[in-house]
Amino acid sequence: MGNSKILVVEDDLNLQDVLRYNLGKEGYEVFTASDGIGALDVARSRKPDLIVLDIMLPRLDGLEVCRILRREMTVPILMLTAKAEETDKVVGLELGADDYMTKPFSLREFLARIRAMLRRAEMMTAASSAQEATPSSIRVGELEIDLAGHTVSRGGTLVDLSHKEFDLLAFLIKNKGQVFSREQLLEKVWGYDYAGDTRTVDVHIRWLRQKIETNPANPAHLLTVRGIGYKFEG
Repeated sequence: MGNSKILVVEDDLNLQDVLRYNLGKEGYEVFTASDGIGALDVARSRKPDLIVLDIMLPRLDGLEVCRILRREMTVPILMLTAKAEETDKVVGLELGADDYMTKPFSLREFLARIRAMLRRAEMMTAASSAQEATPSSIRVGELEIDLAGHTVSRGGTLVDLSHKEFDLLAFLIKNKGQVFSREQLLEKVWGYDYAGDTRTVDVHIRWLRQKIETNPANPAHLLTVRGIGYKFEG
């Protein structure tokens, strides 16, 4: 994992230098871009293992870059934002970002997050390879989850999920009826080995309900267990 390739997209050149230097010290191969167009060029040519993507960028903002990248590749994306507004975070996650950090942040937490995301991606790749050898799918009511193809259908119609939404849904379905706290879901699905931001889990559950539940306000499958967390029933 030390030789993983990381693309840092940040128009604040001081911060870009700090991140590049510290990631390089950790043994990563680091590429940089200072605007959205440059980010797409480098991502396509260098095929990084992870992208650190600022939301506020010249020429093309980070949200649009994320939207385009998600159509082309499944690389993990960590979004950076100077804004504390929930809207930007929710939009970023919905567009397919795996996580976000709000500036200013500690370098120690940043590096821990990078390690966790790369480790998670590695595990997913290994799991995908194993699933390719033995394709399997799970059916619950009108939902069908194709674990090998990473697709979900509802009543025969394909549901458009980000890959993190898929991971979360697949995990809960495989452990149907079992209640998980937000912290447990962060650890199991996102791969964090420390206290991450549990709102990330809430946002993904909210978007999943919009996509797979007949009545998202009164879900039949993705249930909240008050004071504990979430479970899947079906």
